Parts: sequence; C-alpha cells; structure tokens
Amino acid sequence: MEEAITRIVTELEELRHSENPSDRQTLPISDSTLSDLQTLLDNALADDDSELMDRLHDELSSKSLSLSNLVRPIASAMDLGRTHLALSASKVYLSLLLSPNSPVCTLFNPMDFLSLLQSIRRSLKHRPPGESSHGSHVAANKKRKGRIRNRGLKNCAQSSHDEDCDGEESEFDVKVLFTVLERLELVMGLIHLDRFPDSLKSLVQTVAEIPVMALEVCGNSGSYSGLTDLCSQILLKVFIPEHEDQANIAAEVLKSLSPMILQHKSQVRAFALGFVTNRLMSAAKTLDGVRKAVVNFPRYLVQKAPEKSEPRALAVESIMEIVRFLEFEDQMGFVGYVVKMTQGKASLRLLAVDLILVLVTSLRDTLGLNSESEVNDSLGLKCLEALIQRCSDVVAGVRARALSNLSQLVGLLSGDDRGQAVLEEVMGLGNASDQRPKGWMNEILMKRCMDEKAGVRKAALLLITKLIAILGSDFDGGLLKTMGMACSDPLVSIRKTAISALSAAFRTFLDERVATEWLHSVPRLIADNESSIQEECENLFLELVLERVSTGSVSSLHDESRFSNSNKAKGLEMDVDSVFPEGVLSLLKEICNGEVTPWVKKICTNLGKKKLMKYKFAISLQNIIRTSESLWLSKSMPIEKWTAPPGSWFLLSEVSAYLAKAVDWEFLHHHWELFDKYGMGGEIQSPFVQGYAGEEEDGIDSTSVAWAGDRVFLLQTISNVSVELPPELAADLAHNMLKRIEEFNMHSTEVNAHVKALRTLCKRKASNSEEADTLVMKWAHQLISKASQILEKFILDDSDAKRKGDFFTPPRSGTRKGKRAMAMSRSLSEAVTAAYTIGSLVIICPSADMTNAIPLLYTIITSGNSDPKADKLTRPKSSVNQTAPSLYIQAWLTLGKICLADGKIAKSYIPLFVKELEKSDSAALRNNLVVMMADFCVRYTALVDSYIPKITKCLCDPCELVRRQTFILLSRLLQRDYVKWRGVMFLRFLLSLVDESEKIRQLANFLFNNILKVKAPLLGYNSFVEAIFVLNDCHVHNGHSNAQGSRAESRLFSIRGNDENSRSKRMQIYVTLLKQMAPEHLLATFAKLCAEILAAASDGMLNIDDITGQSVLKDAFQILACKEIRIPSSRGSSADTGDIDEEGGDNGGASAKGRITQAVKKGLIQNTVPIFIELKRLLESKNSPLIGSLMECLRIILKDYKNEIEDILVADKQLQKELIYDMQKYEAAKAKSTAAEAVANSKKTISFNSPVVSKIESVRHAQNKFGSKLQGDTQLASAMADAAAEATARSVLKEVNKGLQSPPLSALSVPKLKTCQGGRSGRSDLPYDVLESVRKRQNFDFDEEN
Repeated sequence: MEEAITRIVTELEELRHSENPSDRQTLPISDSTLSDLQTLLDNALADDDSELMDRLHDELSSKSLSLSNLVRPIASAMDLGRTHLALSASKVYLSLLLSPNSPVCTLFNPMDFLSLLQSIRRSLKHRPPGESSHGSHVAANKKRKGRIRNRGLKNCAQSSHDEDCDGEESEFDVKVLFTVLERLELVMGLIHLDRFPDSLKSLVQTVAEIPVMALEVCGNSGSYSGLTDLCSQILLKVFIPEHEDQANIAAEVLKSLSPMILQHKSQVRAFALGFVTNRLMSAAKTLDGVRKAVVNFPRYLVQKAPEKSEPRALAVESIMEIVRFLEFEDQMGFVGYVVKMTQGKASLRLLAVDLILVLVTSLRDTLGLNSESEVNDSLGLKCLEALIQRCSDVVAGVRARALSNLSQLVGLLSGDDRGQAVLEEVMGLGNASDQRPKGWMNEILMKRCMDEKAGVRKAALLLITKLIAILGSDFDGGLLKTMGMACSDPLVSIRKTAISALSAAFRTFLDERVATEWLHSVPRLIADNESSIQEECENLFLELVLERVSTGSVSSLHDESRFSNSNKAKGLEMDVDSVFPEGVLSLLKEICNGEVTPWVKKICTNLGKKKLMKYKFAISLQNIIRTSESLWLSKSMPIEKWTAPPGSWFLLSEVSAYLAKAVDWEFLHHHWELFDKYGMGGEIQSPFVQGYAGEEEDGIDSTSVAWAGDRVFLLQTISNVSVELPPELAADLAHNMLKRIEEFNMHSTEVNAHVKALRTLCKRKASNSEEADTLVMKWAHQLISKASQILEKFILDDSDAKRKGDFFTPPRSGTRKGKRAMAMSRSLSEAVTAAYTIGSLVIICPSADMTNAIPLLYTIITSGNSDPKADKLTRPKSSVNQTAPSLYIQAWLTLGKICLADGKIAKSYIPLFVKELEKSDSAALRNNLVVMMADFCVRYTALVDSYIPKITKCLCDPCELVRRQTFILLSRLLQRDYVKWRGVMFLRFLLSLVDESEKIRQLANFLFNNILKVKAPLLGYNSFVEAIFVLNDCHVHNGHSNAQGSRAESRLFSIRGNDENSRSKRMQIYVTLLKQMAPEHLLATFAKLCAEILAAASDGMLNIDDITGQSVLKDAFQILACKEIRIPSSRGSSADTGDIDEEGGDNGGASAKGRITQAVKKGLIQNTVPIFIELKRLLESKNSPLIGSLMECLRIILKDYKNEIEDILVADKQLQKELIYDMQKYEAAKAKSTAAEAVANSKKTISFNSPVVSKIESVRHAQNKFGSKLQGDTQLASAMADAAAEATARSVLKEVNKGLQSPPLSALSVPKLKTCQGGRSGRSDLPYDVLESVRKRQNFDFDEEN
C-alpha cells in the first residue's frame, strides 16, 4: 500500500506542475493511478479502517496537497476518458465519498456529480458496429485502433448477475456499472440533494433513462432485472425524510418515468409501471407529498397520451394500471376528471371515451350495481351519459369510438338484470326514465347509421346489434328502415355489419315488421359483387327462413273441441295462425312479394346447387298446404273458396327443383284436379286484364287471382317432379295440359307455366333428345296454327262489326247489344291469350314456323293506317289500339319475342318499335317497348345503337314506372358496356338525380356515387362544364352552341329558369358530380369554370344579355362558392383521421388531398382573380344584377386568404376595399344573427314573472350556453355582450319611465329654423359636393327604436 500511496501522490504532483494557468481544463488521472486508488479505497471500505486514508492524507499534506486536489483529475477522467476509464473514475469518486472519515461536504461538487452521471450515460450509449467507445472529445481527435468485437460479456456482475450481456464492446464490463450504481445508492444516504435541485433533477433523469439504454445494450439478459432493481432503489433514496419538498421530487420522478410508461418496449414499460404501482405507492402511504403526486400522475399521463390509435390504447392501459392502485376516493376523483374531459378538445374527448370503457368495466362497482341504493347520482352513470353524448360529437373519430365503446359496455351490462336496468335508465328506454322523450336513443342511432363517415356507420350498427335485446318494444320502424338501407352501403364491411344487425333483430323478434324489412334488404344481396356476402345471404336464408318454416309441430287436425263448427268464418284466421309456428305464415306471405321473389329464386338455386336443401323443407311446405286445406274443410267451408297460405306454393316450386323425391305425387295430382275442377269453371275463372272498348269490368275475385298464381307454381312443381314420374303418367298429364292450352282461356302466367311444363313432360316421355325435340316441334306448330286462326277470326269479326256499325244507325235493343258485347269480350280474351301463347312458344321453340302469325300481328299493330304490306287481310278501319288495347299491347310483345328469335325479322321491324315508342299514348305499352328495346340492344347491339338517344327520351316520360324502368335497363346496359357513355347519354341521366320520384332519385344517387365513381371516375369531370350549358338550355356560347339534338329535345332535358326551385335542382346535380371528383380534378374544374365561363363572359363569347347566359354565369358563381369544390385543409386534428383509419374507413381521399398544397391553391386563386376583376368591370358597365353574385363568390373564395388579399387584388384597389368591407359586414351580421338566435332560443326555455328580468336572464343564459364558442369567436362574444347590454339598458329605461316608451322623434315639438335667406328653405349657399357628401354618409341602424 505504501508504494501505491507514493505513486498516487507523485502523479498528483506531476499533474499540478503540468497545469497551464490559462487552461481551466484539468488533465485526467491515469488508468494505473485509478487502479491504485481503487485498491486503496476498496481495502479501506472492506476493513472499515481509517488508517489507510489517514496515511494518504498525511502524504498529501506533506506535499501541500489535499483530497480536493485528487477529485479534480478524477472528474476530468469521468468527462474525457473512454468508457471503462470513465466508469473506473466514477467508481473511485464514489468510493472516495464513502471512505472512512471522508469529508463528504468538501469533496462533493455538483459539477463533479454531473460528470459522474454523464459517464454512466456514455457507458450505456448504444454504439453501432465500427464506432469508437471514446468520449466525444477523444473521438474527435483520434481514430479507433483495433476493432470492435461484439461478443458476450463474461462475468457481468456478481453472483446475482452471472448471465451474459450482448451488444457492448470488450472494454466495457457491466459489473463495473453495477458497482457504480450500488455505491451511488450508498452515497445518496450521505448527500442531501434537495440543496442542489439541478443535481437532483439530473440524477432522476439519468436513473430513469438507464433501463431504456440498458435494454439496447444488454438485450434480454438476466442482468437487466438486477439493473432495474438498482435503479428503483436509487430513485427511492430521493424520498428520504430529510428532503422537505417531497411533492416536487415525486413529480420529477414521475415526469421522467412517463415516456417509459407510454412507450411500446415491454420490459422498460413494465419497470416503470412496477416502480409506480408497487414501490411508489408504498411510499405514498407515509409521505403526503408523494401521495399527491401519484394521485395527479394519471391526469398528467392523459395530457401526454398520443393521439394515434395503438399508442393511445397502450396509454389507456397504463393509466388504468395506475388508477387501480389508488384509493377509492382518488379513483372517483379521476372518474370525474374523465367526465370533464369529454367536454374538452378533440384529442381529450377521444381519450376520454376510451377511458370511460375501461373505468366502468375495471373499477369495482363504478355503476353501483352491487349496492342497494339508487344509482342516479353515481359517477358511472355520468360516464355512460357522457359516452352517449360523444356519440354525436362533431369529430368523426370521437363519434366512432364512442359508439364502439358503448356497444362493448352494452354487451357487458345487458347480461345482468341490474345492469340492463341501468342501461334503460340512462338511454331513456321503456318506462325506466321520464327525463328523455321516447325514441331518443333511436333517433341517435338512425343519424349515426346514416353518418357520412364509414367508421361511424359501422360502429352504430354494432351498437344496434348489442342493443336489440334491450330495445324491445322501442325498436321502431324508422330504425329498421335505416338498418335496411345500410345493407346497401358502398363499403363491404358495413354491408356485412348491417346484415348481421338486421339478422340479429330477425332472430330476436318474430315481428312482421322485422321479417318484412329483412326480406326486402338481405336476400337482394345475393347479387352482391362480394362472394362472402352472397354466402352469408344463403346461410341466413337457410337458417332464418327455411329452417323456421320447417321447424315446429303442427297441431292435430282432428281435435273436435278445437275445430268446432260454430263461428266458422269468424275464428278461421285465428285458428290457422295458432296451428302453425309463430311468424311462419307472415314470412311465407312476404316471400311471394314481387320485390323479394327474384332474390328468393336465386338463393334457392344456389342452395340447391350446393346440395344444402333438406327433405324436411319440401315435406313441411306440403304439410302447411294440407293443414290449411283440412282446417278449411273442418269448418265446412266451400272448397272453391279456399286458398293455400300465400307463398307456400311458390316456395315449394323453388325447393322441389332439388328435392323431387321429397314431393308426393298424390299430393300434386290431388291439387291439380282441384284446380282443374274449380279453378276454370263457373264463376271462378282466371282473371284477364283485357277489356273491350266501352266495357268496364267489375272487381275480380281475389280467390280467383290466388288460384291462378297457385296453378302456375303447381305447374312448375310438376315440371320439377316430372323427372321422377313414370312415362305413362307423364304422357297422360302432357295430353291434359295440351288440351288446356288449346282452349285459350287461361291467364297469361298460366299459359307460360303450362307451355314450360308441357315441354318438360315431353322430354320425360320421349326416349331420346331428338324424339323430344320432334315432339315439342309438333305440338308447337299445332298450337301456333290454332292461335293464328283465332287471331284471324277476331280481326275479321272486328272488321265486320265496324262495317255493320256504319250501316245500322238505328239503336238496337239493349239485350242484343249486351249479348254481342259479351261475345266480343270472349273473343277478345281468346285472341289475347292466343297472341301470348305464340310468344311463349317462340321462346321454347325459336325455330318454329311463324309465316302465318307475323302478318296477323303486323295487321293488328298497323290497324287504322294505310299500309300496302297487309293486303291479305281486311284491315280494320279503326285502330285496334282504340277498340282492344290489351290485344294491341300483346301483339307488340309477341312480335318482339319473334324478333329476338330471328335477326332478319328484327332488322325490318325494329324501326317500327322505335316509332311506336315515340308516339304511343299508353304508358303500359311504352314500358314494354323499353324492355324490348333493351333486349334488342343485347342481341342486336349494332342495330339499336343509333336509336339510343330516342330511348333515353323515356327518362323524361310522364309515367314514373316508365322512367324508372328506362333508368334501370339503361344502367344495366351501360354497366355491361352494351351502351357507351357518349353523346347525350350522360347528360340526360343527370335529370334522374332530381326526379319527382324518390325511388328514381335513390337509384340515380347510387349509380353516380357508387357505380360510376369506380367504373368511370372521370366522367363527371369531363362533362361538368357542358352539363351547366345543357341544364340551362343555353345556346349563346360560341363554343357550346352546337349542342346535339333538336331544340325541343334540349328543352326537354333542361332545368331552365332562374327561380329558386330550378336553381336548387341544378345545384344538387352539380354537387353530386363534384363529390365524385378527386382533389386534383376539383382544382382543374375550378380553373375550367373560370376559363370557359367567366373568361368567356368577360371576352364576349358568352352573351350575358340572354337570360340563359345569365343563368349559366350565376350557376358558375354558385359552384365556385360552394364548399364541395373547395379542398379542405390538411390541418385537421389527427384524432379524426386516426380513428377513421382504425375503424376501417376509406382515407384514400384524405391522403390524396394532402398532396394538394396550399401553394397550389393560392396560385390558382391568384390566376383567376384577374378574370373576376375584368368580369366585374363588364357587369358594372351593364349595370347587371349579377354583380352581387360575383361579390359573394369572391368573398367566399378569398375568405381563407384574408392576409393576402392586398397582394392578390393589387390590380384593383377599389375591389380590394369592397371585399374587405363585405367580409367584415358578413361576419358581423353572422355573429349578430347567431346571438339573436341564441337569445330567442333561451327565451323559450326561461320564463320568470317579470318580462324584463326574463329577457336579461335569457341573454345571460345564452352567454353561458355559448361560452365555449365565445372563447374562440370574438365577434360572437361582442354581439352577445351587445345583446346583454341592450337588454339591461332597456330594463333600466323602462323602470325609470315606469313602463312608458320614449316617444318617437316625429311626435316631439321642435323649433322651426329660418334659413339665411329669410326663411326660404328651398335653396342653400353650400356647395353641391358638400351636400352630396352629407347625403352619402353611412346610416347607422338602431334596432332599439324599431
């Protein structure tokens, strides 16, 4: 030891002599001397003997040195040394402070302590391979010698730290770091750092960062846990009782730990949370300052929480980990703080709705569910109320999260009776609460299901799914309709969610309303483009319809007490409903609805192909029909009046195609004979929609109509089962059907079913396909021949009747006239059926000979016209369209089917179809002609292409059905590319957006906003400017005067006029097109409007003296000023965009908008302002009323560039001043109107005895209500203050005058003054310009006098 002491003293002397007085930097102590010092101090600490330290002190004193001289080189080594040297110096420095009889107060220096902490930081600093471990000063002057070897560090620590640490250089030994930290902990007991706040702060920050840096260096080694334990012990040392300011110290510690708590690294986060929840919570029990800091720590984390979804969720989890360890009173205080957060800024509201979910579910009995007392005043109830309020937040992300979290809470609480009661209380459902109006929650859900943001709509549907069991009787039809509309949402995920929600309601409620909405909304999605949705539709139909129909036992039909003969008709319906399971009959009835039937057919087809049909489906449907018939007969009711439950035969006809063996032939044969016996004879004949001229038919028996439909489905079922019939039975049945068809007295739907069934039976009867085709052709020719004879006979009889009617002028007897009319009616009915039969035969047998039928049909459709083509027959002098309109329409339909089968005939007759479409007065015929032309377009595209503009004229047909049919058919052709979006097609479709029919408007909106937005996104952009001229019927522009089509057609497809209704319709169309455009196209459209309309008007190319030119210009001003053409700034809160991403919304548009910079928009404005200036001068010269529209447009465009107006309008200073004045006036008027509205609304809610006091209080109430708005709008605050001052002043004046109003100025007596010219007031010596200046002074309106 003597030699070591000597070497130490010798080096200190050398360092003292080598010091440069001008250089304040002390040279560092050498590594060997540090080693000697460490050995000396380790021996002194091990033996706890001061002898060695006394000897060192004596040696230093002999050389006029002290321990302070030793500290300075050690501190320099900590600053400038390499990693291992700095750590060694730090270890020596701490050992020196811990040595026996050490003068701690003398040796401790805050600067040296900071050097110690810096050396610890450098030792743990992450270094990439190849970089030196030297300090910053050394690394700047020297190159790294040798190479860095990344290998495991052996002997990392003592017995508890024997695992390897990776990622550090060979010179760094982590056990030295452990020793430094252990001795730092011991030193903390000797030094009161509260006297050195900077040192204390640096210590806390350094120790808090050690776990983060050590994780990068050591990885997942076992020594990491030991390192974090040491850090915890050091941090606890700062809370010694000698430190007075415990609260600030704890706050500093928690502030340093907060980044670790909010980050993703699991080990670091676990250390920080563990220290706060375990060690710091224990200290908080005895130290009030620490407790205060810990209680406020969750609120601090709330302010520091990130806004993005995943980090925010981690922050919520961390906050709740800390809140769980707080006392109950402190927990409730934090809950109240979170409730207040829901009224804060967007980021806090977003975090609050996440915290509310965890608070209510995690904290013990927040809602007071386990207590016997009422929960009306519990904080949990306030949390739920705040969460429901956030469902209507202005920020979409907050709305979506609130709805999503509320759905989770509903799912957790609805399983418990007390929790369900709380939900009913807070949501105002049932009779639980009278504080809110009935249906209040339903209105919120309906609004959110129709929200503009996808994430909000999806969350609302999820909430409805959870609320279905609770809503009960409050589940109103409006909400059902909204869910049904959501099934047609553009986004696949929302359609799936809506299907799930509506199906959950269908499972829960056996209500006819729910079943109807489900059947009208879900089955139609079998045609969806998404295969998963199609599969979901099939599975749901299988579960909720087919399984439900086939489930349930049918009551006994022979229970005499149940089916007594008394009150036969009265209780029949009740008995039928009681026999079958609840909701089955209403379900079957709605299935046969015309809007549901096509989708049910497709679903059954898909299920059959997948072999998912079960025998019990067909058996159950047969049992339902048998049961209904037996129940009817048990009441002794006439069988001819019986009808099967609606929809049962239809569904059986669909499932029997794949369950032929499950259908009983005896069952079918029995009902075939029943229908044949009672359905065709006597009074129960099938209804015909035909009629003869002058004949008015009485009402048709509903039973007859039902039997006609059931016969059709029975025939389809027979066709499906015919593959299982023996050939002999099939031949007999085919013979009977042929005889029935030859009678030509069936309804058209029955004819078609008979023909199809007969073809199927012929195939079953024949031994091979050739024989079947020959057999079908044989009876087809036989039927065509007989049908042609009937048509020819009718034409001859009709001609004879007209000819005889011309000669016999005297009136005949009423009896003879009636018999003749009945005979002609019967003849007409046969002719119509014959014509329809020919069309049905053409479809199943396209090669059939139509030589005789075509001239007859041509004669009918051209009757009354002089045409040399029909010389064979005696042409009726009057048109069949007037005498027998039903036959006239049927002739066109049959001829259309023949044209579809033969292209040569089609080429000759298609022009006739187009001509009839243009001139026909019958809406039914026009509707059928449109359908035929659509079929022709598919089959003969080239032939029909030139007639497309004539077909599009039906989009403006006076009949709504024709317009809707035309729109649907043309839309399908356009989607399948049989028709192109060229010419006038797109422009004529625009009027459907503002059609009188709501259904057509919905179809048009879906076409433009969903289909065209994907299929042809540039269509609206390319045709936008042209659409403005077409809709205004403007032809006074040099570049747009040659519009396609005649003036009459252009007038038909325009919304001409300057009235409010016409302008609003045009604006609605413009807005729809703008919503389809990408941000760059919006900018381009803005520029095109300015160049092609505004610039054209200022250059004289657009005649603004014409009324249509003025309309175009005014529309352009309105479009440029509307919000849809403006690109929103990307400065919005990330709380909104972040959660839209999280909820699965489409934010592609938002990212595209981010590419449009403010500079581009500003440049566009600067380029277009000169056009406005020139146009303003032109309008002023013409004294045009459009100046007001121009100024309003400019004001809106430039309101985002208030600070740059002087630069933008440098060319027109007068316009600059006018715009600034208009902006200020507009904002002041808006603030004034807002204040007036607030006061008016407050008057309705506040009423006192004194009306004066009532007005003052209403103003104050409005100020309190609009307090949040007043903080950000000084003009609104000023207007509110003015209103308050006005109310106060009036109240004071009324009190002074005791309720008397001040008389007006006109009632006051004023002295009459004479002029300087002796009372002649007619002239004045003042100059004219002075009088004009007085006359032009601004008038100040005093509303108080009014």
